[in-house]
Amino acid sequence: MLPPVPSPAEYGITPEYGFLSPELPLEILPDPYYAKWEKIVQNLQALILSKGLRPMVERLPILSTSHLKSDAEWRRAYVVLVFILHGYVWSGNYPEERIPPQLTVPLFEVCERLEVPPVATYAGVCLWNYKPIFPDEPVNTLDNLACLQTFTGSLDEQWFYLVSVAIEARGGPSIPLMLQAITAARTGDSQTVTDCLQRLAETIDETNTLLQRMYDNCDPYVFYNRIRPYLAGSKNMSDAGLPNGLLYDDGHNPEYRQYGGGSNAQSSLIQFFDIVLGVEHRPTGTTQNDKDKADVKSRNSFIHEMRTYMPGPHRRFLEDVDSISNIRAFVEARRSNSALCMAYDACLAMLRVLRDRHITMVSRYIILQSRAKPNTGRTNLATATSEKKKMRGTGGTALIPFLKQARDETSEPAIDAWARRLLSNPTDKTFASLSKVGEQPDGHLEVVGLCGTWTAEESEGGICHW
Repeated sequence: MLPPVPSPAEYGITPEYGFLSPELPLEILPDPYYAKWEKIVQNLQALILSKGLRPMVERLPILSTSHLKSDAEWRRAYVVLVFILHGYVWSGNYPEERIPPQLTVPLFEVCERLEVPPVATYAGVCLWNYKPIFPDEPVNTLDNLACLQTFTGSLDEQWFYLVSVAIEARGGPSIPLMLQAITAARTGDSQTVTDCLQRLAETIDETNTLLQRMYDNCDPYVFYNRIRPYLAGSKNMSDAGLPNGLLYDDGHNPEYRQYGGGSNAQSSLIQFFDIVLGVEHRPTGTTQNDKDKADVKSRNSFIHEMRTYMPGPHRRFLEDVDSISNIRAFVEARRSNSALCMAYDACLAMLRVLRDRHITMVSRYIILQSRAKPNTGRTNLATATSEKKKMRGTGGTALIPFLKQARDETSEPAIDAWARRLLSNPTDKTFASLSKVGEQPDGHLEVVGLCGTWTAEESEGGICHW
């Protein structure tokens, strides 16, 4: 008997806006008990500028989480605490290694409830950190979105987060759509599967258009030097001043921990696209002809690594969808159905365009900016990666070129021979080239993700390891 098709509502996923919070994020915790937290986060930029954030946090009482009632309040508490956390760590001339109990104790409790790590994740800076300008209008357009929290107060930082929010909202309806396609494939309904795939291709194309709008209001210099350092985690951050990670002090058993920072690679939506289309990502250096498929799968830890930074319900939803995904096999068994095959290949083409545009954006926002050497007198991710040959991302992994393989893997399931040729050897300028991005004298490439990194070492595994 086949496993049931999961119901998104059971995982806190809505048919309108997908992985965004089911209700609008709270702008403030309603209980006055948390007024001190809210006061700090509402004045975060001023406290960072005056270097008053650290002493302010250290004067806080340790607040209990027992006054948090609704899920929305727990999510708001997480957003507040991780923005204070990252500001506390990165706001000085040198990073602060020890996290005091005033942050550690409530943050651990909140993270246990939400099933996220005690670090700023994609959920904290994007999924649960927005509001509509006009509440009675949709949030799937950048024209109606605003941020609740930022580190810098800049338009550039808001825009960086909000582009992702708009993409999530625009892609949300594809979730019930593709679950419908999976159900239709079980009954052999080719027409419904074709219709769903056509609409998915259109949706991914719309997300591509939204991604391109990053250039409108997010300046590469501001992003690299002012915003990106605050998103850094504590994993492999020796060059940035955290050789051991962060010391989370709960007042009883201080413990060093290392986590990757916030990254768009933690988006459940992009993994959902890969899963429903049957796109498989291998450890770098392995090919389609790898004979030991079981071993390749066991070493492909990337997917599971990224899911540990997602909210628990979202992680379980992806796992459950992965267990029933059947679209690729359904299409491969019906190669004579040209409309079906064309719709499927169109989805792969649009997803490849998304990854190509990300490559282009990476070169503009990271590679080119890393070649400058800002004289700020501070030690953080921006200054460390400018001064070291081996750049680091906010997640901490060395920057080397897995982007090309990830893009090529997106094309591999293509059904039609013509589509395979086009996707494997694109002749137009829609697809980005990696040939000159970060090329080193020995011929290897170093490529960085917007807020994370790509690795080609087998021990790191997968499409991108943070």
